[in-house]
Amino acid sequence: MGSNARGRTGHPSDRSSREWCDEALSRLDAGRPESALDAARQAAGLDPAADWPQRLISLAHERLGRDADAVSAAEQAVDLAGGSWPGRLRLAAVLRRMPGRWAEAVGHATLASKFAPEEAGTQVMLGDLALLRGEHARAGRSYRAALDLDPDGPQARVNLGLALLRWDRPRPHHDPAWPIDPRDTGRAKRALEVWSRQVRLLVAVATLAIAACALLLDWGAQARIGGFAVLAALVPLTVRQARRVGVWPYVGAMFGRDPWLGVSVVSAALSAVAFAAWLLGPVPALPPALDPVWAGLAGIVVLGWPALVAVRALAGAWRGRPLRALAETGKAQEAEQRRAREAAGRTGEAAQRRARESEPAGEAAERTEEAEPARDAAGRAREAERTARRNVGVMLWVLLGRTWSVLVALVAGALVVAPWAAVAAVVVPYPMVRGYLRARHRDDRWLATAGALVVLAAVACAAGGVLASAWAWRIGLGAMGASVIVFAARALRAWWRGGPGPWRASLLMCDLPMGAEPSVALDSEVRQTFSYARSIVLAYGDAHGPRVAGAVATVTSSGELRLIAETEAWAAIEEDPRVAVFAADPLQRRFWVEVRGVALADSDVMRVTPKHVLVGEFPGRHQRR
Repeated sequence: MGSNARGRTGHPSDRSSREWCDEALSRLDAGRPESALDAARQAAGLDPAADWPQRLISLAHERLGRDADAVSAAEQAVDLAGGSWPGRLRLAAVLRRMPGRWAEAVGHATLASKFAPEEAGTQVMLGDLALLRGEHARAGRSYRAALDLDPDGPQARVNLGLALLRWDRPRPHHDPAWPIDPRDTGRAKRALEVWSRQVRLLVAVATLAIAACALLLDWGAQARIGGFAVLAALVPLTVRQARRVGVWPYVGAMFGRDPWLGVSVVSAALSAVAFAAWLLGPVPALPPALDPVWAGLAGIVVLGWPALVAVRALAGAWRGRPLRALAETGKAQEAEQRRAREAAGRTGEAAQRRARESEPAGEAAERTEEAEPARDAAGRAREAERTARRNVGVMLWVLLGRTWSVLVALVAGALVVAPWAAVAAVVVPYPMVRGYLRARHRDDRWLATAGALVVLAAVACAAGGVLASAWAWRIGLGAMGASVIVFAARALRAWWRGGPGPWRASLLMCDLPMGAEPSVALDSEVRQTFSYARSIVLAYGDAHGPRVAGAVATVTSSGELRLIAETEAWAAIEEDPRVAVFAADPLQRRFWVEVRGVALADSDVMRVTPKHVLVGEFPGRHQRR
């Protein structure tokens, strides 16, 4: 797909539109979107009626972050070839980023799957749209359907792993189907988070300060006055942040989509209420510090934030199915590594052949162009493999956190109830070790160290329970504590360097470009056949099975067929637009053409966008074009 005309001629002006499209696609794969945009515009100038150049223009604009321009070019491509499934995918891919146009994106992706149910990319796009809305079950069904069509599809494999892990999308508070800009809900979320953070911090610090004054300095009454001043200061703070929210009608729905945002805001409000109730209680010098109600309110104010962080981390570790997610993502990693090796091998073979044969400069340049698709495929394989490798590392950390939490609960229960029960701890790390060995992830030494400490802790605690050895218990508990230190050090290192950390937020969605497939061109022989054919047959399907009807056809300059057919065919084609148009050349009696494509109604004619072209000679020899 990446070959172009540089081996044929040294003059760019001699290239055809499709050769410029090949060149644009090669530049896109090489990570040069500006240069690709120039090549795609050259192609569009040479053939304004073709949809492929417009799709490549849209893809280049998308790579450059110009979403509005990308939408305009994708819409023009769909206008030129309404039955093109790559065109529908391209438009769906860019519309999903536009506020208020999510439903249109889903509609175009659904049409693409209707036009080409045999193409895995259509199901991948439907899965991506569902995944970005947090509909993990629906996304998983779409990705599995895509893998049934293409078992080695990297994007479906990686994103299926995210669906199984119940991935937290980048804007969990925002529904892409809402008709408002995500930046507006983002500002509202930041205002709510800042308010909750400030309220909890102020009341926690004030609580500790008042308690210290009452207990150590016997200034209980004065400290209470300072506490009421803190409560008064919360009023302008709340008013200022409330003005920044702006989209109050959506706040309730934002809490529903991002429960942790709602919990954070509610916990801040509860902290303020608990602080006020604590201030209104008795504050003598020392004894009230032991009062359970007063101490409980103080605990809510001071410890609510750390407790919320701990609960959220624990919930994240137990969300989804990391073992199955690891298996799917690992398959994607292996498939892309294999593809990269095959592509590199083809490129190396071409280089060795050139060196061995000592070809002339022109032929060597042409073989260089033949090797470009292999290099382009290798680039895409590396991109998908990097995403898969990163996600595998994060999933292993999630699995480690789940194993650690089970081990802590088991050991604590054994210490309280029956120490010998700790022998069950020896089997707790088995799923984690199994996942690590299957993933073959050797990039993160911090992960290996923390995993080894958890295994050591399980074995030592089991030995301590069986042998009643104090030293074994100390080693096991110490190893559990050391694994927490290793995790904290790894997280701090990632935060300092700005790299991916050992948390779910570092998971990435695989988002390879879609809609760049070349359109099907009709050569002069096919055009001549439809121009001079005495009879043309339209084949379609309805509820009763396959049907045929006579038709009159013309071929447009862009390669579309325009048909006038019997009225019975129109209703059936609305349900299933896939058709086949058959014609024979009267000038060459043994020559026939079959165009398989997608038919859409346009006023009083049918527009058929070709998907496959079969040509041959009677009685049956044929070939696909």
